[in-house]
Order: sequence, then C-alpha cells, then structure tokens
Amino acid sequence: MKVSGAPARLFERIGDKMVVCKACPRYCRLRPGQVGFCGVRMNVDGTLYLLVYGKIIAAHVDPIEKKPLVHFAPGSKVFSIATTGCDWACQYCQNYDISQRRRVEGVDVTPELVVKMAKKHGSHGIAYTYNEPTIFMEFAHDVGVIARREGLINVFVTNGYWTPESVNEAKDFLDAATVDFKGNADRDFLRKFASVPDPEPIFQTLLEIRDKTNIHIEITDLVVPRIGDDLNAARRLVRWIYDNLGPDIPIHFLRFHPDYKLLDLPVTPIKTLEKHYEIAKEEGMRYVYLGNVPGHPYESTYCPECGKVVVERYGFDILSWNLDEKNRCKFCGYPIAIYGRPPPGFMSDYRFVPVSWEL
Repeated sequence: MKVSGAPARLFERIGDKMVVCKACPRYCRLRPGQVGFCGVRMNVDGTLYLLVYGKIIAAHVDPIEKKPLVHFAPGSKVFSIATTGCDWACQYCQNYDISQRRRVEGVDVTPELVVKMAKKHGSHGIAYTYNEPTIFMEFAHDVGVIARREGLINVFVTNGYWTPESVNEAKDFLDAATVDFKGNADRDFLRKFASVPDPEPIFQTLLEIRDKTNIHIEITDLVVPRIGDDLNAARRLVRWIYDNLGPDIPIHFLRFHPDYKLLDLPVTPIKTLEKHYEIAKEEGMRYVYLGNVPGHPYESTYCPECGKVVVERYGFDILSWNLDEKNRCKFCGYPIAIYGRPPPGFMSDYRFVPVSWEL
C-alpha cells in the first residue's frame, strides 16, 4: 500500500498488525488501513505512518509575541509552520480549515528545506503552530534538531494534550511552548465543545515538562463567553498553576472571537477578561496578561516589586524596554523572569509576511 509521509516513531505494535499511537492521550488503537482521530496517523500493514511528514499546509513569518510568548526571546521573528489535522475538534477553532481538514494536503518539503527557508526569511526560530504540533511530533523533531544546530530556536503553540513519549521526543529540540487551556480547563466544556474526554493529561504534561525538560512554558486560557468563562473554574486553574509551576509562569487570558461552529456567541467582554486578570493576581501570579485586546494596559509587563512598566506593548509590538542588561527592572533592580532580549535593530512594526517556497 503506497501512502504519503514516513514511518512514525510514537507507536507500539500490539497483536496481529494492530498498533497503538502514542502521540496523544487518545492512544488510538488502529487496525491496518485505519487513521487516528487526528486524521494524519495511519496504520499501514502494522506500521504507523505519519501521513503529513514533509507536507506543510501553511507557512508565515510571525512575531513571537503572536504565539503568544512574551517572556522568551522577545522581539524575535519565527517561521511558523503547520500541517493538516488535529487531535482536538474545537467548535470555535479559527484555523478550522487547517486543523479539521481530513485530507492530507500541502507543499512537499524536507526538514532541511524548512530550516533553510526560516533562515532565508530572517527568522530567529521556527514555530510549530496553527494546528496541534504534537500530531506531527516526529516531523517537528527532525526539523527542530536541525534548526537548533543552525542556531535557531523552536517553539510550540499547543493544547498540551501530550503523552510521556511526546515529552521525551520534544525535549531533544523544543525551547519554549505556549500551552493553551480553553474554557478554564473545565471538563464539561472541553467534552462538549472540543471532543476532549478529560483535561487531566494536560496537567500531567506540564508536570512532565517541569520535571524532565528545560522547556520554557507560558499558559494561555481562551475565555469563551457564556459557556467557558466561569470565574470559580478560573481560580481553580490559577491555583493549580501557582502551586505546581510557580508564580513566575506568565498567564495570558485571551479574548474569544466567534468562528467556525460558534458564530452565535459574542466576543469576550473586556470586563470578563479583567476579572480573570484580577483573580490571577489575587492568587499570587506575578505576570498576567490579556490577549487579543490591542492597547489594553494589561498587555504590558509590570515589575512585581515597584509596579512600573518594564516592557510596554501594543498588540505584538514592543514600544519600550525598561530592563537592564541582566533583565532587571531599571527603576528598582528587581529581576524580571524574561529570558532573552530583543535582537539588535528589531522592528516594532511587524507586518504579516507571506512565504514563498521558492529559494
């Protein structure tokens, strides 16, 4: 049987040509010819194939702040890539044409070509984003290892729905990840609106990353009005983050915009986002942000000691940088938990940059 892609690594053979996929906690058990929930991992005669290995459906150059990552390599440009497929089925997905597509499509590339194109476009790293990168972990790994060797960073935008095997694969190359909780990680919300049986694997993944890797983590929570904005659930989530990851982990509460199958919902009210912000601060978190609200004061970083603005932002742009050479507050000397500094001559007026695969 001729198929696209390449043999996967994250699987186990069981019985007569049956396999168990170990890329995500669904652990799909697949007979020959069957494809997993994600639509891109297929049992081919007893071997699991990653059908999208070397097949890119989207590629753009973005500011790293768009991911959002604001405490890691600030001001960097990242070459953002995606494949088709996803292990979640979010009814509000803004990239549903990519993530929910069940046809393997895209431009044929090699890991070497992805890195070459990232460098050609002046990127400081590669972001695996737009759909869930865990489902194409083997391809991301092979790109990322080369990218790291070439001096580039690697970042994931992920739902955190990983397995220990995925964490082990990621630790070879991944530098940072935005882990996106949705609806305050409420179980009923995720079951109904994302087809996720249980959010518990996300928490276990964060503990695995904490204990076994050096991957920088930032947390986002998409606050969906009416159905995923419960403040008690938000407080429980923040308490878990504080107790297990510490007060310096950045938390971003993101404004929802209606899309895909949830077009009848409004955008998240600013007051709802601000209440989430206040809860996180009450629970002791030092770095809390609101996302998708350009111009809001809570886009900026404030010194936990003196309260002054140390990094001023508007959307994805850095407007002012009030940290010394060791990323200490210039006003009081407090060490700010930001890793890296803006590159020399970095631009604060980013624009969307489409990508051509022609060298």
